Amino acid sequence: MGTILTAILIMTGLGAFFGIGIAIASKYLKVEEDPRIDIVEGLLPGSNCGACGQPGCRAFAEELIEGRCTPSGCTVGSPESIDKVADFLGVDAGEAEKRVARLHCAGGLGQARQIAEYEGYGSCGAAHLVGGGGKGCGWGCLGLADCEVACDFDAIKMNGQRLPVVDPDLCTACNDCVEACPRDLFELMPIGHNLIVQCKIPLEGEEAVALCSVACDGCSRCAQDAAEGLIRMENNLPVVDYSAGGPAAPDATFRCPTGAIKWIEDGQFKTARLVQLTSSSLGREGNRE
Repeated sequence: MGTILTAILIMTGLGAFFGIGIAIASKYLKVEEDPRIDIVEGLLPGSNCGACGQPGCRAFAEELIEGRCTPSGCTVGSPESIDKVADFLGVDAGEAEKRVARLHCAGGLGQARQIAEYEGYGSCGAAHLVGGGGKGCGWGCLGLADCEVACDFDAIKMNGQRLPVVDPDLCTACNDCVEACPRDLFELMPIGHNLIVQCKIPLEGEEAVALCSVACDGCSRCAQDAAEGLIRMENNLPVVDYSAGGPAAPDATFRCPTGAIKWIEDGQFKTARLVQLTSSSLGREGNRE
């Protein structure tokens, strides 16, 4: 009995000792939080979407107070709210281009070859593990709406061809669709990047088109017609690199035989079209032959 009592007294003493120590530490080592954080957080949208690169609006407010970013880093806030934050902090609002999610696939029901019917749990992740959901293309969209379900901002809706359509006005670049897609078909891009490659099939020529009528066949015409350095070919697919060349223009889409590369403007994909060759473009054609 005495041993038990001794143990209880020791534990009680240790608890009291550490409790007093924590109380003293909290008093003398307390870090005062800048009251401006609450105010700035209240001026932000409150969506906690992560588009600014921070886990939430409060973390972004802390970064603003520390001067490690500018108010325009919140790409989903209205211009008025950004200006209010800048005025309150007495800093320049800065510039940051809105980013949106883009889909690298155009192979819906009418384009991608269907080789089987998928029957099972209605999820792209599940279908991806079970034979690819019946599509012949092992790289394209599975059409079971995991991205739509993951989007908390209703920015993604499935169309009649079972392809997700992103509303750029509602998209916050939160990255949820990127993480939800088992085939890595979504990419967050500045809204001003108008050239979009809508294919990820790393095959060439008829081998690619046999799987999907709008697949990239690796012809490289887009790279030839774009500004120098803007587009390069990797694994039979065009890669648009805005940091390496420019400016971008719709010309790169005009000779694409399948429409795998598109020009998007005002939220709408512009249909590729063949254009009459001018004397200057004829000269370029001659140089390529």
